[in-house]
Amino acid sequence: MNALRNKVQLIGNLGQDPEIVALDNGSKLAKFSVATNEIYRNGKGEKVTETQWHQVVAWGKTAEIVESYLHKGSEVAVEGKLMHRSYETKEGTKRYVTEVRCNELLMLGKA
Repeated sequence: MNALRNKVQLIGNLGQDPEIVALDNGSKLAKFSVATNEIYRNGKGEKVTETQWHQVVAWGKTAEIVESYLHKGSEVAVEGKLMHRSYETKEGTKRYVTEVRCNELLMLGKA
């Protein structure tokens, strides 16, 4: 059962081109957003589409794959864990961030 703790699986499309950060130690970090859609019928029988946006971060070799092959609109399956962090802006405002730390990535759809 431990394998199910803090596990996130998403299938969706990139909302923009990934942001790639080269770190001082030579490794890379990729940041990108993934949109997932839920389609259902409301009480009036009308078709409704709800879109949720998920911030995803990938490190190392996975980040290099993201840099080489993914772009805005790419369909992907992401598996990882949910991470929460906070930081303070230059103005002193505290910001909170929730993101998925990608462990596995599967490219779907056309190249």
